[in-house]
Amino acid sequence: MDLLIELFSEEIPARMQPRARDDLRRLVTEGLVEAGLTYRSAGAFSTPRRLALAVEGLDAQSKPVRDERKGPRTDAPEAAIQGFLRATGLTLDQLERRAEKKGEAFYAVVERPGRPAAEIVAEVLSRTIRDFPWPKSMRWGSGNLRWVRPLHSILCLLSDEAGAQVVPLEVDGIAAGNTTRGHRFMAPDAFAVTGFDDYAAKLRRARVMLDPAEREAAIRQEAANLAFVRGWEIVPGDGLMTELAGLVEWPVPLMGVIEARFLDLPPEVLQTSMKEHQKFLSARNPATGRIEGYVTVANIETPDHGATILAGNQRVLAARLSDAAFFWGNDLREAKGGMTGWAEGLQAVTFHAKLGSQADRVARIAALAREIAPAVGADPDQAEQAARTAKLDLRSAMVGEFPELQGTMGRYYAQAAGLGEAVADAARDHYAPLGPSDAVPSAPVSVAVALADKLDTLTGFWAIDEKPTGSKDPFALRRAALGVIRLVLGNGVRAPLTAWIAAGDAAQQGDEAQNQAHAAEPSAQSLTNRHHDLLSFLHDRLKVHLRDQGIRHDVIDAVLAMPGNDDLTLVVARATALNAMLATEDGTNLLQGLKRAANILAQAEAQDGVEYSFGADPKFAETDAERTLFAALDAAEPQIAAAVRAEDYPAAMAAIAALRAPIDGFFEAVQVNADNAVLRRNRLNLLHRIRETGRRIADFGRIEG
Repeated sequence: MDLLIELFSEEIPARMQPRARDDLRRLVTEGLVEAGLTYRSAGAFSTPRRLALAVEGLDAQSKPVRDERKGPRTDAPEAAIQGFLRATGLTLDQLERRAEKKGEAFYAVVERPGRPAAEIVAEVLSRTIRDFPWPKSMRWGSGNLRWVRPLHSILCLLSDEAGAQVVPLEVDGIAAGNTTRGHRFMAPDAFAVTGFDDYAAKLRRARVMLDPAEREAAIRQEAANLAFVRGWEIVPGDGLMTELAGLVEWPVPLMGVIEARFLDLPPEVLQTSMKEHQKFLSARNPATGRIEGYVTVANIETPDHGATILAGNQRVLAARLSDAAFFWGNDLREAKGGMTGWAEGLQAVTFHAKLGSQADRVARIAALAREIAPAVGADPDQAEQAARTAKLDLRSAMVGEFPELQGTMGRYYAQAAGLGEAVADAARDHYAPLGPSDAVPSAPVSVAVALADKLDTLTGFWAIDEKPTGSKDPFALRRAALGVIRLVLGNGVRAPLTAWIAAGDAAQQGDEAQNQAHAAEPSAQSLTNRHHDLLSFLHDRLKVHLRDQGIRHDVIDAVLAMPGNDDLTLVVARATALNAMLATEDGTNLLQGLKRAANILAQAEAQDGVEYSFGADPKFAETDAERTLFAALDAAEPQIAAAVRAEDYPAAMAAIAALRAPIDGFFEAVQVNADNAVLRRNRLNLLHRIRETGRRIADFGRIEG
């Protein structure tokens, strides 16, 4: 049989609908399964006024259950028997006595008959409604039920070939039925339904598109059509499209035109203002590159084809854009005047109580950007100037109104101040990358400032011991660390991170506000420990980053154990080559040989209390396998050393992989711990040579398998 549920209410906020759909499906289906019902499929839907769930292939009743539980022996102490009775909920005369090898024992046998689906559905749905995990909920009237908005009706139907039946249930005075309502204005009357297909079809006739994906697709297509007619294109915005689909039950896109007096505003300002204030899609004219129109999505068809709606929207939009134009004009005058007022204003903006003002932070970032600049190919003076400019837009009126435009507006203001494109681009790009899909800046000045910005954040919060704990990361330090990693790797930067960490930490210690916050100067050892701890944090984020690219965690550990592990570009080159080698048969077998050599050597050194670290001599080789291994090591060692010096790690891996067969042959033909002390010592020294050859590339002992 099939189950249809609809919970009909006042408007559900669009941002809550996706999770609410998932929660409704999860809670109901898990409850049904737990009660012994199976089903074939389940789909959840939402509109602003309803949550719906369709479950197909549901069992008509649960299967009978027979539980059997062994208890104490019949001659057990009375306390044990009474405890068993309490645990099973039975009386003594309901227990069975069965003969066992060691005597007679009590058994509790509980048989529960199957239950009708309607009874189970009523229990599960009632519990789901009462315990629904809305992020925010409310009570209304005199009832105790909490829902996101007042709940008006519950539709709950079970249907099969014989027809449909309403599941009898009542929640806080709301009895389940078989009726719903269509569009609030275009089809407000109630109507009855007999199942999901009938429900979806009648809703469509009543001007309700049930599926949010269908509403979103309809908005996307009609908006594109309206723009195409004018020769425009819709600016991509999937998040806004999804939100719009959650705001309407019957989407009616309408195209409007932006007044000419606002067309000189930066396109980002137009787009942000329309998106944030009015949920408009922006339409760009490819010929001019400007935002010249918008699409609003109405929830109703009107006799004048939306003219009145558009006129109202136009008036509100004009007021909003007038404010934006006012901000833009004032900000441009400040920018052309050199932005000195904004720079002074940053002194009054606290970055963090223990880390000083934004002005203090800008000074630190500027010093660090100058330090980083040579390593990324940037001019140090330009990097410092860009760092001192990048945060100034935080004092602008436009960023005050639209914080998401920080950086974007900074570029416009830097251009207006005549500071050059490299400085202007750095103001825009220095926050990037903000997320895993965000582009990584590549212009040298932008890279220098972006790295300095993130390293200042990390060294600052490490200095005041505000590190991420568990899932808590209030200052987005994991994101800052990943940003550093992506900037370094994405630009092939070759520099030791420890030097930059030390420079950033020195800037923190030298900052006046920092010194006031920390009366006691840290010792050299505590500074070293702090730098090491921050580098380990960056390594942890690197592991996550590389694991997503298919590089094994133990391979990364093996490479990080080598010198130079603060050069992330070098680390990744090594790990990539090693990961590729270990994916081959030669690599797998070589790993076993290297680990076997290391294990035998470690055991012998522990047993003998000496280190077998020199003196392996081919003149003591007794077998061809030993002589072959000596020759192979003589050939491979200089090749590996040269490849490592040249940082040609694929060549280094190829050279060490050539040792696979000689090492295998050695272990097949030779007993290392021979009775002859000279042979044994020579062979152990040879194992040391094998281990050290591997260590030129990675710590193979850290690799699993």
